[in-house]
Amino acid sequence: RKYNMSKIRNIIFDFGGVILDLDRENAVRKFKSIGVNKADEYLDKYHQKGIFLQCENGEIGEMEFVEKLRALCNKDLTYQQVYDGWNAFIVNTEKYKLDYILSLRQRGYKVFLLSNTNPFVMKWARSKEFTEEGLSIDHYVDRAYISYEIKSVKPDRKIFEYLISDSGILPEESLFVDDGEQNIEAGNKIGFKTLLTKNREDWRDKIEKLLEND
Repeated sequence: RKYNMSKIRNIIFDFGGVILDLDRENAVRKFKSIGVNKADEYLDKYHQKGIFLQCENGEIGEMEFVEKLRALCNKDLTYQQVYDGWNAFIVNTEKYKLDYILSLRQRGYKVFLLSNTNPFVMKWARSKEFTEEGLSIDHYVDRAYISYEIKSVKPDRKIFEYLISDSGILPEESLFVDDGEQNIEAGNKIGFKTLLTKNREDWRDKIEKLLEND
């Protein structure tokens, strides 16, 4: 692929599957264990369905989601059970990735997070529990753009346009790193340079090559 001549100044990372190692089956098992029998139908690596999607796109808030899930299961689920279900998606946060992201900022790149996620995962990510050093995700990025706050999910164009307009960046000066093919296609249409990665992949060398050849 030939990239246009603009230099990369900004790097936009997806969260789950890029910075965080994900295990969808783990989350499905956890939700099934508390009585969400159709968890398999609702949960997806890239795009949730039903009330799970409504939670990620901001149609319903945290407590409304808990209420709706209680009704769905006909069980008096606790907040903690629901919180644990969502967070069962996350099996690991590689420290080397976070250190690398910080190093990019030290080298003068602007770094953003663009994530389809929910208030339960972000409560953990924005807490001292996120790293052993007691630092939240916000310590590592210039700004986090989160689906339920923007009320739009990737690959919708709206979430990309919100990020561009709020941050003031130019797409042609920006590298978008995501593990979802549809999201990468949407990024390409917007004009980003893109890198499709895999869950659990060490993508540092690929990013370095793109920055060197830029």
